[in-house]
Amino acid sequence: MTALCIAGGTGQVGRLLARLAAAQGHAVTAFSRNPPVGAPDGVRHVRADATTGEGLAEALHGADVVIDCLEGRTGAARKQYADAGARLLAAAAAGGVRRAVSLSIINCDASTAAFYASKAAKERVYAASGLDTVTVRATQFHSLLASVFAAGSKVGVLPVIKGASFQTISPGDVATSLLAQALAPDEGSPGQRHRTVTIAGPEVRTMRELAESWRRITGRKGIILEFPLPGAMGAYLREGLNLAPEERHGTETFESWLAKRPDTL
Repeated sequence: MTALCIAGGTGQVGRLLARLAAAQGHAVTAFSRNPPVGAPDGVRHVRADATTGEGLAEALHGADVVIDCLEGRTGAARKQYADAGARLLAAAAAGGVRRAVSLSIINCDASTAAFYASKAAKERVYAASGLDTVTVRATQFHSLLASVFAAGSKVGVLPVIKGASFQTISPGDVATSLLAQALAPDEGSPGQRHRTVTIAGPEVRTMRELAESWRRITGRKGIILEFPLPGAMGAYLREGLNLAPEERHGTETFESWLAKRPDTL
């Protein structure tokens, strides 16, 4: 049994990861700023905040490994994202944690988009840490594309970025990969204690193909409308930096994932 602390344990991946680890018999503490009360999943939920440091020592007490699933999508949270990572790592080192695993985005350091740049900044913090650290770079989630199509369908349009392909991955597959890295044997030597791992979904598909599948499986209406995407994200997608055909770690396709939850999207 390994004692795990999951930062961001109520988020999309963190929640799945906490349940998966607990089901395998590990001792799991999950922290967030607004933890659930009386969660029935065998996970100990506590209140902590990596942006301020409040509650981190308690959350990390006794942990062997911390898995960082925190997000900072907008505003102050995004600006403080790398600093929050540094604060979490410092608390982990002080508490005797031996390894830290962080969830990131594929090729985030090759994009100037603000969210991706914040991910890259946090990766650098992990690489410079004295702990044994692993950054897991994932391709975009199935849920990202599904949410884009669902939002568009409300006005009768399924937006598709012209020329864009995706290799989306299931959040469950991401959780499985994070847990595997947390439990992996120690590797490397002093001075070489950081690794970066890339995980991608099982299929490379055009965004139009994914839109057609979403419409068929959900039964929702909408005209598929292609449009060019300018700026940093457009360049990132046109160059295929969101793809890793050689790293097909995911097993759940977009269609199989979507078929389990068409009424919730």
